[in-house]
Amino acid sequence: MEPKAHHVIIGFFTLAAVIAALLFALWLGKSSTDTNWAYYRIGFDHPVGGLAKGNPVLYTGVPVGDVLDLTLAPDNPAHVRVLVRVNQDIPVRENTRAGLVLANITGSMSIQFTGGTPDSPILEGHKANPPLIAAEPSAFSNLLTNGEAMLGKAEQLLENANRLMSEDNLSNIAEILENARQASESLLASRDELEALMTRFDEAGIRAEEAAIKVSAAADRSREVLDERVEPVLLAMSRALTTLQPTLDRLDTLTGDNELALDAGLQGLGEITPALRELRSTLRNLNSFTRRLEQDPTGTLWGGTGIKEYEQ
Repeated sequence: MEPKAHHVIIGFFTLAAVIAALLFALWLGKSSTDTNWAYYRIGFDHPVGGLAKGNPVLYTGVPVGDVLDLTLAPDNPAHVRVLVRVNQDIPVRENTRAGLVLANITGSMSIQFTGGTPDSPILEGHKANPPLIAAEPSAFSNLLTNGEAMLGKAEQLLENANRLMSEDNLSNIAEILENARQASESLLASRDELEALMTRFDEAGIRAEEAAIKVSAAADRSREVLDERVEPVLLAMSRALTTLQPTLDRLDTLTGDNELALDAGLQGLGEITPALRELRSTLRNLNSFTRRLEQDPTGTLWGGTGIKEYEQ
């Protein structure tokens, strides 16, 4: 009798568990049916890898709905349209933003609503014509996109490095390193000469500094001389010119007023010129006669009847 009692108890608990599971499923289905939903269509212009039907919809991290369908945009297959339903009690507003967030470490994605200020109107989500909400690129999507770009650049960099490390380039690099080693050894061998050269450079720099100091002192003295001696002379000349200017003005006025008289005087000088020329010739002849008379008085006085003209 005891084994039969055990079987009856086990069967009873099994039946009770099945009935409880059925009741829970009926309650869950009834609660889901009784919930009022608002429907929205989220527009993505970037890949939505990891997002699938049934994935949760969050509002600032709180589950408020789920994903119903994913389709490609008919006018542009690069864009994705995701139909979601959200509890109608959740106020989705016109300035509410949507994006993707990572649901777990397996790569599953969820849709999350953020933002929405109280002064913005409520966005009504009708099932027949769900409003479209443009999704913003998420940080994770940007990370994936940038990661792919970085991987592409890294691959290109590795290819360039492989081309750079070809046998010819390695041979050239080895020659460059050998030349650098030889140059270093040559510099080390001539270290004493270099030190002496640097010493001479230091001495030349010191002398150049001393010369610069002397030039600066000479310039200072020249400036003092200019200030003390030349500047007074220039000032005196300026005053003299200032004093002479009225005299020049009067002379200009005088010559302007007596222009006709000056012209007549210059014409008279022009008429005197032939007489002056005759007088100069006469004086030249007289001078010649005087020298002859000093040298030979008798011959000069008795040697001829007339005075002969000598040209000099």
